[in-house]
Amino acid sequence: MNKLDRMKELIEILNKAGKAYYQENREIISNFEYDAMYDELLKLEAETETVLSNSPTIRVGYELLTALEKEAHPSPMLSLDKTKEPKALEEWLGGQIGLLSWKLDGLTIVLTYENGELVKAVTRGNGEVGEVVTNNARVFVNIPRKISYQGSLVIRGEAVIPYSIFHKMNEEIEDVDSQYKNPRNLCSGSVRQLNNEITAKRNVHFYGFSVGDVEDIDFHNSLEEKILWAKSLGFDMVEYVKVNRENIVEAIHEFSEKIQNYDLPSDGLVLVYDDIAYGKSLGRTAKFPKDSIAFKWADETADTKLLQIEWSPSRTGLINPVAVFEPVELEGTTVSRASLHNISVMEELELGIGDEITVYKANMIIPQLAENKTRSGHMEIPDCCPACGGETKIESDHGIKTLVCTNEFCSAKKIKSFSHFVSRDAMNVDGLSEATLEKMIDRGFLKELDDLFMLSRYKEDILEMDGFGEKSYENMIRAIEESREVPLANFIYSLGIANVGLSNAKLICRHFHDDFTAIRKAKVDDFTAIDQIGPMIGEAMESYFATSHNQKVLDDLLQWIHFEEKEEVIQEQILDGKTFVITGSLNHFDNRKQLKETIEGLGGKAAGSVSKKTDYLINNDKESTSSKNKKAKELGIPILSEKDFLEMIQ
Repeated sequence: MNKLDRMKELIEILNKAGKAYYQENREIISNFEYDAMYDELLKLEAETETVLSNSPTIRVGYELLTALEKEAHPSPMLSLDKTKEPKALEEWLGGQIGLLSWKLDGLTIVLTYENGELVKAVTRGNGEVGEVVTNNARVFVNIPRKISYQGSLVIRGEAVIPYSIFHKMNEEIEDVDSQYKNPRNLCSGSVRQLNNEITAKRNVHFYGFSVGDVEDIDFHNSLEEKILWAKSLGFDMVEYVKVNRENIVEAIHEFSEKIQNYDLPSDGLVLVYDDIAYGKSLGRTAKFPKDSIAFKWADETADTKLLQIEWSPSRTGLINPVAVFEPVELEGTTVSRASLHNISVMEELELGIGDEITVYKANMIIPQLAENKTRSGHMEIPDCCPACGGETKIESDHGIKTLVCTNEFCSAKKIKSFSHFVSRDAMNVDGLSEATLEKMIDRGFLKELDDLFMLSRYKEDILEMDGFGEKSYENMIRAIEESREVPLANFIYSLGIANVGLSNAKLICRHFHDDFTAIRKAKVDDFTAIDQIGPMIGEAMESYFATSHNQKVLDDLLQWIHFEEKEEVIQEQILDGKTFVITGSLNHFDNRKQLKETIEGLGGKAAGSVSKKTDYLINNDKESTSSKNKKAKELGIPILSEKDFLEMIQ
């Protein structure tokens, strides 16, 4: 293959990978592979003195697909030139003073303030045009809504979700397949929501990394002074250290040690000149500014042998390949497994059992395959699902091949379905773990959801199962019996309808006055007429109830289930249209859930964070300096104690 043909091949792969990563929040090749191909393309362009028009080395971004309003940036938001060599940064800095900071891995946002008020927030988008996300930015955890500076101010920064919050959110999702994949994708989806209530629940943080021109303040030509000034206004700015040619390599080493326990997602470092005038005098290339440069971690790699490919089925029907290899030490930990994402990645690597492979940790955290040295390509794709034995097939979506199980009643899907059905906020059947459900499904006790209420038919068989005695069996049957009396909203949530959480189920039930027959017959427009219910949920609801298999499941379940009756008393809806936020410890109510149910029972709504739509904040400590109290006071929102709230509803 000649050099130009190879360039075209690399451009096609890199552009597909970039589009998947930035537009669709998915990864089709690893960062390691992307960087290697990008560097190869740069080298070929230099050798041939040719740069093709669609080369990612000159393009800044990709077209936008969401329904958010678009807006052109006043000046292009360029990406940064990069290196993996500490010595290269030392040479780049020369005799100048620089600021070395984290390169956060989230979504770049441009904030504009006028007269002390946040008036606009726009994503980086494709570098030329971004998406307007002002309403969403207003509910970021740590963003100043008002600042003391009254002039025009532009702050550029990164929206991120800290690892601690990301892991906590995943811990609350019992279904592993439904858990979020990584903080960057979660953050990107959270910031670009059409409903900022969802954004607020995701705990998005903002960290500034640059400050626009400020006409009436003298920063003595120092970028550091600019950053410190922005911090004095209340902005959280990206952590940095001041460096020169003598200490920069040591500073890079210190950052590399900190990243293992750093709470914010980072994929490298950024070095920028402190001398503002000097940096501006250097100008820019078509793609890169010359006053700053990115440093990407030189990934620690290890060679090992591929032992097997493990195929992991999920409740969605996808069967995901996982590489299992001889254990190796990477970044201070032992690793022996790495996700391969999909069949396309496997084929690109030409994997075969026994191949000599190179593995690394992406951003020093996530195990990935870097390359396959032997490329035997002798990898068989299973034609049977490892969970149910059903037939598999390869599907292709936008050129990405995935393996799926064609069996509609695959046990992997069924286990997840039953696990969700019996969970606390659904039917609330205490003591039925996923492992127990799996055993019962394997033995044929559970095929459809209504089989749960007929488990007594298998009493003798269940008593012979590990972990079951007479008492545990009786406890299980009692819990199942008690679950038969259930609120309609919890039942709807238990069905596992896509995108329908418990709070949405409650909104739907309230709108239809707990009439399940009406809900089953409703169309998309009937659901979207409900405040906060969009077309995605409406379509999911109508589609679920229109499916013949689901209709039979429901009819069978209704032979066993009785919905708790609620008396609708008009005068009780005294909180209709009011939104409350709860924080702090409680004295009168047992927990926040009980208080939330009281609010909802009276027609109100309980939200997770304070915004302009909040009517009241409930906090027994009105003088607390918590972020919710501060925000409520900033917005002029009344703060109620429990006593105040009880007086209100009485």
